[in-house]
Amino acid sequence: MREELSALLDNELAALKLFVSDVKKVNQEGVITLEIELDSPEIIDLDTITEATNIINPILDASGIIDDQIEVVDIYGKSKEVEE
Repeated sequence: MREELSALLDNELAALKLFVSDVKKVNQEGVITLEIELDSPEIIDLDTITEATNIINPILDASGIIDDQIEVVDIYGKSKEVEE
């Protein structure tokens, strides 16, 4: 599924210097969650994740790629070590 989502989203996210790095479907206590991890050469702040979410959600809705089992979509930035 990562390849499919990358094909749909990476061009749209390029202006934010983001790309899809991982996708997982997780079942936590009976709730199916699609986890989309974004990466960037830079540290990803909350404002950038919010902008990315606003880009991603309508694309996912229009694409039909999300099946009816998925109840939650969790979009987050890949963890990076911060140098001091």
